[in-house]
Parts: sequence; C-alpha cells; structure tokens
Amino acid sequence: MPGFDVQEERVVSTPWGSPSDALVVGRLAGKEVAFLSRHGRGHRISPSELNFRANIYAMKALGVERIISLSAVGSLKEEHRPLDFVIPDQFVDRTRGRVSTFFGEGLVAHVGFSHPICPQLAKTAADACRVAEVNGTLGGTYLCMEGPAFSTLAESNLYRSWGMDVIG
Repeated sequence: MPGFDVQEERVVSTPWGSPSDALVVGRLAGKEVAFLSRHGRGHRISPSELNFRANIYAMKALGVERIISLSAVGSLKEEHRPLDFVIPDQFVDRTRGRVSTFFGEGLVAHVGFSHPICPQLAKTAADACRVAEVNGTLGGTYLCMEGPAFSTLAESNLYRSWGMDVIG
C-alpha cells in the first residue's frame, strides 16, 4: 500500500489457534497500524475456513482498537456500481458452517448487536471516499453468505427483495 512503512511482522498465538497469517505492523499517515491478510498470503484460506476468532484476538493482542475490513462484494441494487464503496451500517449473517461466537464451553455472555458498525469509523471511511473522489455510500446492509460459492439467481433475487445492498 502506498505510504505504508512496514516495521515488522508479528506472529501472535491465540487461544483459538493461528491467525490467517503474520500481522504486518507499520506506520501509515503517521499512525501505527496492523495489517492482516484475511485469506493468508497467496489467498490460500477458503472463506468458510477463516479463523476469525484468532484473527480478531491477534489484533486485540497487538492493541488494535478499530478494524477496517475491505471486501469485494456483489451489488444487489443498481445504484451500487462496480468500484463504488458501500460502507454498511447493518448486516445479515447467512453463514451456517462456522462457529459464530467467542463464547461457549462454560463462558456465557450476551452482546448487544443492534448497531454492529462503529458510526465514527464509518463516517471516517465515507470522508476518505470523498477526499479520494471515490463514489461512496454511507449506510446499507451487507449480506454475508456461506462461501466460497456465490448465490444462485433465485437467492440473489430473494436477498434483493429483502432490501439487502451488497452480498459477499
């Protein structure tokens, strides 16, 4: 990434196993940042095999306070064109083949999730789109489906009828 000054790679152990890869720590625009290749270098980890708990734990262990996750998605609305950025404020999780929580095995917690996206970080992303002259939409619903398969046409039409904005 232009402007990213790599300082070091860090391998982090977690209670949930290994993250997708070593975390690359450096500076960007004067701020310390950490980067993790979600699918591993070489894009070798399937979406349904991603160890999200290890990935998030590793970030937390390094002191990361906010995570921006970029993803190539499909549009379910004509107003979201190729190369546009949609910065969702809601999502629907249609996955079923992976664990869905950090809790269990004797640890019980209930987490409020009505507003799952940080509004300050979303606004910062939208502001960055304006500065970079990228068409960005603040708000919308991301539908997360079980990968690596894409949805059928019937499924996409169903999700469109639900009012979903993008799918990945």
